[in-house]
Amino acid sequence: MTILLAGDIGGTKTILRLVQTEGDRLTTLGEQTYASGEFADLVPMVHRFLRDIQMTETPPVNACFAIAGPVVNNTSALTNLSWSLEGDRLEDELDLQHVQLINDFAAVGYGVLGLTADDLHTLQPGQPDPSAPIAVIGAGTGLGQGFLVATGDDHRIFPSEGGHADFAPRSELEFQLLKYLLEKNQITRISAERVVSGQGIVAIYQFLRDRQAAQESPEMAEIMLTWEQEIGKAEKSVDPAAAISQAAAQKDHLCEQTMQLFIGAYGAEAGNLALKLLPYGGLYIAGGIAAKNLELMSNGCFMQALQSKGRVSKLLDQVPVHVVLNPRVGLIGAALRASRL
Repeated sequence: MTILLAGDIGGTKTILRLVQTEGDRLTTLGEQTYASGEFADLVPMVHRFLRDIQMTETPPVNACFAIAGPVVNNTSALTNLSWSLEGDRLEDELDLQHVQLINDFAAVGYGVLGLTADDLHTLQPGQPDPSAPIAVIGAGTGLGQGFLVATGDDHRIFPSEGGHADFAPRSELEFQLLKYLLEKNQITRISAERVVSGQGIVAIYQFLRDRQAAQESPEMAEIMLTWEQEIGKAEKSVDPAAAISQAAAQKDHLCEQTMQLFIGAYGAEAGNLALKLLPYGGLYIAGGIAAKNLELMSNGCFMQALQSKGRVSKLLDQVPVHVVLNPRVGLIGAALRASRL
């Protein structure tokens, strides 16, 4: 039996979890969420956490922390937080044997290995092959992509910058969207992330609104005006991507068109990743957008775009495709990684 510490560290909030391992089984002993900005560093937060859950007598042995930012040589300077984290320092100051820092999307990759059937919504059962690669894609603030390969009884995850590959239009409307984004942003190329992400939902909405595809509602106009006035500010009072999604569910025509275009582009990009990896071990759709728009993800548009790959479309029929429903998948991944240190 071993006690481990897992964390999911973001600029706004940090979730810490203490787990106990018995063989391959992980049991949660305690979990707390803290406002990251209220602490000068991770160390005092961990000390507070262990006191809060009354586990000071049986301290953890190893830890893994998922971080919303780049990790190089087991160190990370958080983008939206004045923390500089080094694995060696954390080992010394927290009296741990091993501390590993991993990117938050790498943690999602590890996390899919610990999900149950209740944590998933299957879009295509496919023909699972445990020895084949596993692919993970997740649209949220950005567009994360990565993959896992089996290494004996374990898996190794490889992060990717695939979200920054070129956006590939598939229709006249998407070509117009590409041209609109090039001109609006005064840049020479558009990445998939500029379309398939939360910011992409907003960009698609602006494109359809500006070309007068449908009437903009007064409620959405007010939200968009507020958001546009707050561009550049650290704190935003509105989340236009979430508002567009919610309005689409309430049959706002412009928002419905926005989400339909977005879901198609998302499916196409997931299909591109699947073609490059042939992930018969499973293709997992993570990120908050998919889980919060499950009805749209399940209406056929996403899978049609994913599978529409011309002469090689049949190759993707065997790929298991799942939407990740568990919002703690990254924390699960950090705990699993800690158990393998």
